Amino acid sequence: MCHVIVTCRSMLWTLFSIMVAFAELIAFMSTEWLLGFPRPESGGGATLSDAGEYRPSLGLYSRCLHIGGRGVMCGPYAQTFGEVASGFWQAAMLFLAAGTLVLGCVACMSIFTLCFQSILGKSIFNVCGLLQAIAGLLLMVGLMLYPAGWGSEKVVDYCGAEASPFRPAQCSLGWAFYAAIGGTLAAFLCAVFSAQAEVATSSDKVQEEIEEGKSLICLI
Repeated sequence: MCHVIVTCRSMLWTLFSIMVAFAELIAFMSTEWLLGFPRPESGGGATLSDAGEYRPSLGLYSRCLHIGGRGVMCGPYAQTFGEVASGFWQAAMLFLAAGTLVLGCVACMSIFTLCFQSILGKSIFNVCGLLQAIAGLLLMVGLMLYPAGWGSEKVVDYCGAEASPFRPAQCSLGWAFYAAIGGTLAAFLCAVFSAQAEVATSSDKVQEEIEEGKSLICLI
């Protein structure tokens, strides 16, 4: 018999897990990883200013440019994986994609924790927490590899000739990079908080209500 168990801590963990997965996915797909130096509007860029200048934006595999007479144009600059700006970015994409995929799987599994609290004799919360910690490690490696690719030809075009690994020169970091960092830290927090969700759904109060024959158990 399936017992639907809803507690405050388990619901918060589920919602937080879903939000973290979406945050990492959006950051991965965004063009706002690097913002290039301001340029005259007649060239090309992503963000226009009152002074008639723009700042082109560059993502892991895509970019945004302002094309004269056509407005802002966003899309992939790399048609194949081999065309990504540098080998470091290729490796970063693999680690970030793997971490995001794991977080996505955990987000889906977290929904089923309302009805199933164990898998193969193991607490599903503990399994999910372990996967979230692994995802956090994958994301952390990807984020460390990313700035090593700042010396690539593509980044030099956006940031100036002084750009080099771990030195973005005239570029500034966009919100996507910070969102990815925040998502990585949140993944580790989710891993820790999963233990609290497991405690909440296996408490004595929950067991008492199960013994009373209740199939829907809601606790604060």
